[in-house]
Amino acid sequence: MTIKEFACLCGCNPQTLRYYDRMDLLKPVKVDEWTGYRYYEEKQALDFVKIKNLQTAGFTIEEIREYLDADDETIAEAFGTKIQELEDKLQKIKEIRRSYQHEMTQMKERIEELRAEIKSRMEEYDPRDEFGLSKEDYQKTVDSVDSFFDYMIERAAKDEHLDWMDEESKAPSAVQDYPGFEVVYEKHGWSNVRDFYEEFAELENGRAYALLFKLSSKKSNHTAFANIILSMLMAQNEGKSRQIRCAMDFSEDGQNHFWLLGRKMGEDC
Repeated sequence: MTIKEFACLCGCNPQTLRYYDRMDLLKPVKVDEWTGYRYYEEKQALDFVKIKNLQTAGFTIEEIREYLDADDETIAEAFGTKIQELEDKLQKIKEIRRSYQHEMTQMKERIEELRAEIKSRMEEYDPRDEFGLSKEDYQKTVDSVDSFFDYMIERAAKDEHLDWMDEESKAPSAVQDYPGFEVVYEKHGWSNVRDFYEEFAELENGRAYALLFKLSSKKSNHTAFANIILSMLMAQNEGKSRQIRCAMDFSEDGQNHFWLLGRKMGEDC
């Protein structure tokens, strides 16, 4: 039988038979050396039925090859095993579906708790001396924090990955803790950020940065401090790199220290 005749017998198209030939699943009994035409025997239709059904059931090409010479009883057992695998997988999916909404609710509640905690700390903070911000400008900063948490909730709703710092983990507190970064600005012994902010506020487009503060015990509201300085930099460098991280710790000498670190050229982010 020609490939066209055999395809008609099997109820498929010749392209399927050519694919099975390439995969060493169903080879023609003869290939004309001059024309390249493939020829099949009628009894090969039984092999086609076996291959087609195994493939439809989700068996891999390698698995199908193993069953090409198997009898009907062995094939039936293989289908039984496959059915059990699929039922186990379906059960797992059902379990995931049941836990999904619960986990999503927990994540949103966690984000809202963090939002409330940060906003509370920021409401306790007076930024005028440290940053020279007016009440109106500070409110914009608080609003930007609100927008950030709305964005986090949106990401959670889309089931995107969110990174959280474990309670026992500690943010990097030394310059050497930032491999791949170099110091591009530093200031020591200062009183308030507003006294030197303009010296480092302009950031290069597309470059990742890290801010490292070591502060005296007088500057204890690190949450408000970090959110303000990040919001100021993001606003001033709008349209530029948004990869900015901030770490804070208390200084050992009671003085205020600051390092601006930029990712070295050629280093991956």
